Amino acid sequence: MSKHYFVTGVTGAVGSALLPLLLEQKSNKIWLLMRADSAEHLQQRLHELIVFWDMDYQQYQDDLRRITPIQGNTDEENFALETELYREIVVQTTHIIHCAGVVKMNLPLQVARKHALGATKNIVNLAKACQSSGKLQKIEFISTVGVGGRLPGVLPEFWITQARTFHNSYEQAKAEAEDYLHEQIEKHNLPVTVHRPSMVVGDSKTGKIIHFQIFYHICEFLAGRRTFGLLPKFGNVRLDTVPVDYVASVIKWSSERPDCKGQIFHLCSGANTAIKLTELQNVVCKVMQTHGLKLPIIFSLSSALFNLVIKVVSPFLNKKKQRVVKSFPFFLDYIEDDQGFSNEETKRFLGERSAIEIPAHDDYLKIVLNNYLNNKTY
Repeated sequence: MSKHYFVTGVTGAVGSALLPLLLEQKSNKIWLLMRADSAEHLQQRLHELIVFWDMDYQQYQDDLRRITPIQGNTDEENFALETELYREIVVQTTHIIHCAGVVKMNLPLQVARKHALGATKNIVNLAKACQSSGKLQKIEFISTVGVGGRLPGVLPEFWITQARTFHNSYEQAKAEAEDYLHEQIEKHNLPVTVHRPSMVVGDSKTGKIIHFQIFYHICEFLAGRRTFGLLPKFGNVRLDTVPVDYVASVIKWSSERPDCKGQIFHLCSGANTAIKLTELQNVVCKVMQTHGLKLPIIFSLSSALFNLVIKVVSPFLNKKKQRVVKSFPFFLDYIEDDQGFSNEETKRFLGERSAIEIPAHDDYLKIVLNNYLNNKTY
């Protein structure tokens, strides 16, 4: 049966990995909502995606006929689209996949809310309109394990209703978006699956990813390259990572499965198998050394002493390094918490119904890091 997808966030890490999977089904048609300054900029952004996917000319021509790029904004009512176009989307869309998100930890809360909660309200409005048209089959909503905030222990795979505090405005805004979505699902019986990825890294087989995001900055930090070898003590803290191809595969599979309605999938390594920061540090340093990079001698300090040293040194750094240093508190805030994320129910559900398995970090981290070092410009 032909499906007509409405997809946001296609230029991000997850969305860019998802689109080629959706195009594998030759009957699928896809609306791509993208931010752009003009019609020319919109086509340029689409072309950049085609280049990222390594499509040959014929494949490009065939797939382009099934892709409709739309210049719009998830934060604005009706996505800032003209009324006629919005109505056309409403009567044609069978599947909604909301990948868009602004992954910045230090935004003012009101700005973060506009990106997360505001966009979610617009997605829900579209979903209700599509539901009324009789076409809507499924919604995939990409959230984050960060909605747990500072909850101690292991984050469970269900809706979080207890009061909690958060590490940053990004987590709080995403949590508020989930709360709103939960309310709307119960009120309108929306066919939603929620996906909560942990820290997304490159493809498990190629290492490829469209943007080098937070994980790669953490790796530079762990190698001491941005702190002159000074690092806080990590203890037994773990970093939960997940390859982008696994996340994209689960979302695509879920979009085709009515029995996934109401599920919350934790797309993560899991509380007991996420890699320890000390182990990741060893992997990072070994891979960087194989690339001929000179690494500083590491000196481990208490978190308090590390913060003090950074505060004293920061005014004497150039502006570029000062921007880097300003990101340290957000990272250090995380490593103060001994937090994990459950994925047992997700693995059980997928194991009973699909062939999708999450790769072990031993199988992909070196691949991911090699791709980063081969393509990063220093």
